Formats: sequence, structure tokens, C-alpha cells
Amino acid sequence: MSKSARKWLHLLWIVPVGGLAVGAVMAAKMMYVPADLDLSLSRTTESGLYVSSLEPGISPVAIGSIHSWTVEVTTPDGTPVEDAVISVAGGMPQHGHGLPTSPQVTQSLGEGRYLVEGVKFNMPGWWTLTLSIDGSSGSDEATFNLSL
Repeated sequence: MSKSARKWLHLLWIVPVGGLAVGAVMAAKMMYVPADLDLSLSRTTESGLYVSSLEPGISPVAIGSIHSWTVEVTTPDGTPVEDAVISVAGGMPQHGHGLPTSPQVTQSLGEGRYLVEGVKFNMPGWWTLTLSIDGSSGSDEATFNLSL
């Protein structure tokens, strides 16, 4: 085999091995959860109209199964917000995709509490859940970080 042919054969091995190494580094980076991420399940909405809280229906939160969550919404002074319209969105910020399901509020539980059904996380990592709340004080949003 000529020296030129050996050089090309060598290059044919470098490209796939290098590609695998780059892919492994990128995959690890996509699974990284920032150390300073706020993981609290209670927070004031962006414009300060409401205080919202999330409570998972299962503990620990499972990967790959559909489960429910309870959302509680109050005014900043602690008054429960009744008859709010709440939508739920979310996804993986590092992956650029949303949830694999479309969670919905299925019922009001009273005292500012609402049942959200159809939540599913299909892989471990950093997820967000965003509540869009339209209630007596107006429309506002809160985004929660989850590390699964």
C-alpha cells in the first residue's frame, strides 16, 4: 500500500472517531444541570400578580410515565385565586424541545388549587414548566425549573 493510500485510510478512521467524541461531549453538555438553578416549586409570577406553587402527584417524579400535578395560585397577600384559566407549557431548554405531552388543567380543586394532568418527562435532565395564569388580577406567567 502506498504512503498516500495509508494517509487516506488513517483519515477515514479519524473522522468517525472524532465525530463520536464530539457527539459524546455535546450529549454530556445537554444533560448538564446548572448548579445555580432555582429549583423551588413556589414562586411569584413575572409581573408579581400571583404566587404560584407546583406539587407533583408522585415522588420521586418518574421519567417516562404520565402523571398529575397540583397547581396553587394565590394573590401576593395569600388570597386563593378562584376561576383562573391556567395553561401549562414546558420543555428542555438545553435541547430546544417541548414536553412530549400537552398537560391540561382538568379541574378546580377549590381554594386556588387546580389539577394538571398529562405531564410526562421522557428523559433525565433540566426541564421547565411554565404556568400561564389568567385570573382576577390579570394575566401573568411563572416558570419552574426541574432537575430530573
